[in-house]
Formats: sequence, structure tokens, C-alpha cells
Amino acid sequence: MADVGEVLMSVLSTIRVPRPGDRVHKDECALSFSSTESEGGMYVCMNTFLGFGSQYVERHHARTGQRAYLHITRTRKAQKEDDTNSGSGDPPKKKPTRLAIGMEGGFDVEQDLYDEDVKVVVLPDRQEVTLDDLATMPEVVRERVSLSMAGLMSADSVSHTLQVQQWDGEVRQESRHAADLKQLDNGLKIPPSGWRCEVCDLQENLWMNLTDGKVLCGRRYFDGSGGNNHALLHFQQMGFPLAVKLGTITPDGADVYSYDEDDMVLDPKLPEHLSHFGIDMMTMEKTERTMTELEIAVNQRVGEWEVIQESGTTLRPLSGPGLTGMKNLGNSCYLNSVMQVLFTVPDFQTKYVSNIDRIYDEAPSDPTQDFKTQVAKLGYGLLSGEYSKPAPDPGDENSTAEPREDQVGIAPRMFKALVGRGHPEFSTNRQQDAQEFLLHFINMVERNCRSGANPSEAFRFLVEERIVCQQSQKAKYTQRVDYILQLPVPMDQATNTEELQEAERRREEAESTSEPVPTVRAQIPFTSCLAALSEPEILTDFWSSAVQGKTTATKTTRFASFPDHLVIQIKKFTFGLDWVPKKLDVSIDVPDTLDLSALLGTGQQPGEELLPEVAPPPLMTPDVEVKGILGFHGNEEDDSLYSPLLSPVLDDSTVSQLCEMGFPLEACRKAVYYTGNTGIDAAMNWVMGHMDDPDFSAPLVLPGCSSAPGSTPTESLSEEHLATIVSMGFSRDQATKALRATSNVLERAVDWIFSHLDDLESMDVSEGGRSAAESEGSREPPPGPRVRDGPGKYELFAFISHMGTSTMCGHYVCHIKKDQQWVIFNDQKVCASEKPPKDLGYLYFYRRVTE
Repeated sequence: MADVGEVLMSVLSTIRVPRPGDRVHKDECALSFSSTESEGGMYVCMNTFLGFGSQYVERHHARTGQRAYLHITRTRKAQKEDDTNSGSGDPPKKKPTRLAIGMEGGFDVEQDLYDEDVKVVVLPDRQEVTLDDLATMPEVVRERVSLSMAGLMSADSVSHTLQVQQWDGEVRQESRHAADLKQLDNGLKIPPSGWRCEVCDLQENLWMNLTDGKVLCGRRYFDGSGGNNHALLHFQQMGFPLAVKLGTITPDGADVYSYDEDDMVLDPKLPEHLSHFGIDMMTMEKTERTMTELEIAVNQRVGEWEVIQESGTTLRPLSGPGLTGMKNLGNSCYLNSVMQVLFTVPDFQTKYVSNIDRIYDEAPSDPTQDFKTQVAKLGYGLLSGEYSKPAPDPGDENSTAEPREDQVGIAPRMFKALVGRGHPEFSTNRQQDAQEFLLHFINMVERNCRSGANPSEAFRFLVEERIVCQQSQKAKYTQRVDYILQLPVPMDQATNTEELQEAERRREEAESTSEPVPTVRAQIPFTSCLAALSEPEILTDFWSSAVQGKTTATKTTRFASFPDHLVIQIKKFTFGLDWVPKKLDVSIDVPDTLDLSALLGTGQQPGEELLPEVAPPPLMTPDVEVKGILGFHGNEEDDSLYSPLLSPVLDDSTVSQLCEMGFPLEACRKAVYYTGNTGIDAAMNWVMGHMDDPDFSAPLVLPGCSSAPGSTPTESLSEEHLATIVSMGFSRDQATKALRATSNVLERAVDWIFSHLDDLESMDVSEGGRSAAESEGSREPPPGPRVRDGPGKYELFAFISHMGTSTMCGHYVCHIKKDQQWVIFNDQKVCASEKPPKDLGYLYFYRRVTE
């Protein structure tokens, strides 16, 4: 074996010193969930800065020829037992005092201390070079290797940079209104105590508006407690943005809320603003709980949280293949729950886990950025059982102790960073909607499965919509692809109405005494939810091509196919009358088995006439005469096909109001257009009814315009768009077809092409570059996406539950049926479920029952 110094000299040219901006992966293996604390430690390539566990470093060396690796191992130090321990080996849990994760005073804080060992390893003979060895080597070797080692050790790892371990719910931004806040000189002085709401005389949860000094009660909480919304109503009427919570004012600050920014904020001029109304901040004392303290109390309150997490019972920890927990990376429970369920589906197991060796062999030079590789890594980590081990407890050396509920598990930092990259929400550490993430991930699977099996087909189904014009009795049938069945919650169908009314009466009586009132949930039959979905919807502003005008129509929705796996979303999250999001606190008797055969669509009925395929006229002001463009589409004798030069006249104020609610601009324009400028309520109803449309945010295309779908002439196609799609591996003919089908809009064309892969791959392209179908003048519409079909009978195998007041906060857990036993997956805790709360779920997953 050659001298180690000579070996280092031979590979010196490949050893790099990290520079600012270099991605250093030293905390997580690119192909597994090994870390510096795992057995064998981590090997960081000193050229590419990719990290590998001991089982994969040889693979990287063989594929790339790289030889020098920095070997990092960390060993947890033994911790002395605290004198205040309860005797169980665990220190007593401190009550949370801060709305944070991973910070002192926050939830589940654990600070681990480690011993670290670092050395250079040269493959293939695994020759080791320690810092002491390096000191005896030539200066040129010593300097380069030392700088590289120091740079790697001091650099922030990618996982640390992209996935911050701490989440602090108390970090607040300075309000944009604070610096120039206008305060009225109305002579009003606020006393230091004895406050009451000026509208309802409530004596708690009071807020003083910093513009006019009005003292009003705060919002009503989801459980009926809190205030009566009078401070919010005052803002809506007057527009005065900032309010301070009375009772929280101390010399150190106070709770300040910005209604305009819809968040707790900082007011650097708070002493001055309070002094305007006679309040000396330096003499005030705290008499009310802050909003942070209230939120912590809600998060600890017995109720939905306790029931869903089964906190009242002693749960038996489980481990083994398919029973691996996932670490919470700071509000990543939505991701954990969705991925646990997806890798219970055979299609995802087969696509990514059964083929993991081939996927790894075909991975690009940087596997951390490859979707297929990272999904396969996650799937193997969940199913293999390699990481399904109890979390170490250095304070408990008793080997006979009961196993801990939480596991070592896996931390999907690399996966989360990849699937969230570029997304305005999933790239953050904020809580998200599990349903939205499920659709986001399915969309990524669709885009990355250009060839071979597509596991998302397991959920894909066709929906049939039948619209009947009530004046002509003619019908229109359309089909669309969907992945989730959304069930409405008909609150008027509650079976415990009297109990709910009594609970509301007791809440009103308890408002003055602040006594707690037991939570009573509305009991909604599942059959009522299905009935609400299947009953006809009345369309009052439907443009009928049969009568050439607006009339009333009915719309019924049915299945056109039944998927192998059916996802049902209970639409618990809705909007109140003031458009403020709220969650319905309901209990629904979701069945273990389901037969949806009665909801299968039948298509056009014998003797039924269809509505003519004529587009509605463009919306114009009455005094505008619309003229066709002769010589382009029509002629002097027949100018019926025209392309108006004038844009539709839209109500800008309604469009702006919708945009301010967070909806895409083009969707807002379409909402106003298709509701005929009839106001915000009609436009909002259109938005809520079309949010799931695939072209919801696509540009508004006027009927009769040359940019209508499918009518884009070849000459008008963008060469730049064609080149972009061709660079993705498609032929020019396929790119042309995609752009024609989507009005020459690149983003829509890319989405279209990935959803029509089977159709495109079957195109017979001639030597001239045009398909045989086109050469024969065919203009048949492309066939729809591939869907599986079968009986509509299902059995429940998983459900995801949400705890909290909205999708933007709270916590998710999932329950999965494994070998006829329900298992609860609560991040790192994996246990046998004693009382699965099937009535409180948010997303339900069914698999087809085959007879």
C-alpha cells in the first residue's frame, strides 16, 4: 500500500475548498437517511461536497472516480441525570411558555450534546489521515487539505440552511402603518382599568383602536369563546388598521394587531401612540393573557387535539418495516402524514422502492436534486424498517424499561427542500393544507413520469358534469380529470340540533362569567354529505346556446370512472359571511366500506338533445358596435366569425377585491366576465365553484377570438416556446400540438404535454416532421388521460386528521390500517391505535374492493 502522504499528493488536485454559495451536504446522505450520528458516520466528498453514508460512499467512488472524503462521526455524550428528575429517567417536562419549536421555553425542546471525530479517508483502500498525520506532511498538502477540512466543517450544510430547526411563532414584523399612523385629536383619554366594550359591555378580550381610541371586543374563537367581533367590524367600517390588546400593556410592550395586514405586528412608536390617549406604558401592569399564551393554551386544551392524538390512553409503540416515524422539521406534519399514506399504496411502492437500485444507478451526478431519487430514498426509508428504532435515551440505562413512543425515524429535509423549491408556500416552514400538498406532489409525479408506470394513476378518475337548460331541456355533458372527491358538509343536516342549541345558549350565558363550556360537535351523517354532493345544483345565470341567452339550468355531478384508490376530502374549511376562513367543528360517521355505484354517470340519455356547441358572445358595453375583421376570419357575405379588437369591459373594483383575497388575476377577470359584471358576491361564487378547474388561473380567452384553444395557426406559434419544449426531450411536432391546444401559452403547454404523454408517444411522426394524422388533415381532439376503472366499492385504509382552527396552523396526524390493525403516525411516534377517531378526519383514503 502506498504511503498515505503520496496518496494525498496524487489526489490533491481534486480537493476543493468550499466557497460562498457552494452547497455542502454534510448532515444527510444523498441516497439514505444516514447522518453523522449513524453507524459509520458520514463521508463528504472533498470535490463535489456531496455526503454519503458508509453503505453508499463506495458507489459514489466507483461512479465518479473521486477518492478523497471527509469522514465525520458524532457520538452523543452521556448526560448526567438532573436532581429534579422524577425517577423515571426522564426530566420533568417544562410547561411551554413560548410559541416556538426547538427554542428554550417552546414545545419539545431537546438539546443534544455530541463528541465529534473528523478525518480524511482516501478510497478505495480507506486510508485514514487525521489532523495529527496532516501536521507531518508537506506544506502544499497540509495547506490545501487543512483549508478544505476547515471550510467543510465551518460551512452551513444545505439541510440546515433550507430547513431551519427552529420555528418561532412569536417573531413579528413591524407594521407598515406604525411609522405614519394618524391619530384623531378627539380628546379621548382611556382609564388604566375598568374597560368595557363600547357595543356589548364585554369586559375581557378588549382591544383599543390606536387611531380613534375606541375600546371594542375581539374576535369570536372557533369554540364560541372570545369576543363578538366588534373591533373587527369597526375596522371594516372605518379602516383604522392598528389595535392594542388592553391588559397586555407593560413597560416591555404589548400585543398589537394589524387588521389590514391580518397579523400580530410590532409598533416601534407604541409608547407615543398610547400616550396620545393618556396611557403611560411604563406604569401599566399585565392583567390579560397575551395572544401567544392563549394560542399555547388552545394547543394544550383537551378536546380535538387530545382525541385525534389519542392522548388519553397508553399507546403501544410499534416498529419494523412500514412502521417508521418521520421527524417534524417545523410544521412539516402535513408532509409527514401525506407521504406515510402514499407509501402504503402499492403503485408508489412498486415505482420507487422496488426499483430503487435501478433508480440510484441512473441518478444524475447530483442526486440531491433528482426527484425520482429523493422519492425513492424516502419510500425506502419508510418501508425498510432500518430507521424504525426507538429514540436513544441517554438518561435511562435500564434495558428493561418500556420502549419509547418516539423513534429515531427519518428527517426528510432533502426531500422537503426539493418538492418545495420555488413554491411560495411549501418552500417555507409555515403550516400548510395537507390536501393542497397532496395535489402538489401528485402534479410533480405526473411531470416526472414521462415513461414507465405512473403511480398517480391510482387516484385519477373522470368526473361527468351534466348541465340541463331548464328552458329548452337540452343538455350538455363534459368530463374532467380529478384526484380527490370533495364532500360538502351540510350543517343543516345535523342530528343533534337541540344539543347544539343548548350549548350555544350556555356559551352566551357564560360570556359574562368566563366559565368554560364543554365542546359540542355537530353530528353530520355521511349519507347527508353524499346526498349534498349528488343533488342537482341550480345555475341561475347560465348562458344557453339553445335559447341564445341567459337562463336557469341544473348541474349534476357524477363519476365517469372509479379509481383504484379514492381520496375523499371533507370540506371542513370554509368562509364565513365576512370571507374570513373558518373550520367547521363536526363529527361525521365515515363508514369503513363504501359503495358509490349509484353515483356512476350514464352519459347522454336516449332521446335527449344536446345543447348546440356555440360559444356565448363576448361581454361588451351596450354602446359599442362590434365589427368583424374582414379578410381574416370572415368575408363580406359572412362575417359571423370575427375577432373583436376591443377587450371586454370588466368592473375593475370587483377584480381588485377578488385579487386582494389572494386569487390569481386571470381567475378574477374570468369570474367578473362570466358573471356579467353583476357584483362581488356573484363573482366570488363563481371563483369558489371553479377553483378546481385545471385552467382556473389561465388567461381569459374570449369566445370567437383567434386565440381560442385549438385555433392557433402554425404561423403564430412562438419559436422560442417551441424550442423550450423541444429542449425537454419532445419532438417539434409534439411541441406544436401542445402549443396549439393551449393558445400558445408556454406554461399551459408544458402542463398539457405532461398530461397527454400516452397520446403523444403514440404519434406517428413522418420524415417531414408532421404526424400522419396531420398529413391526412385529421382534426380529431386528443384522447383523454389514461384512467383506470372498475367497481365503485371501497374499504377505508387510511385517514389524515387536522387539529386547529385553520389549515395554516395546528397539527396533522394520520391513521393507517396495517394487517387489520389501525396504527397512528404522529410524526416520530408510531403506535397501535386504540380508538381511531374516524369521525374527525379531514382526508380519507379508500382502496377498491375486488370480489
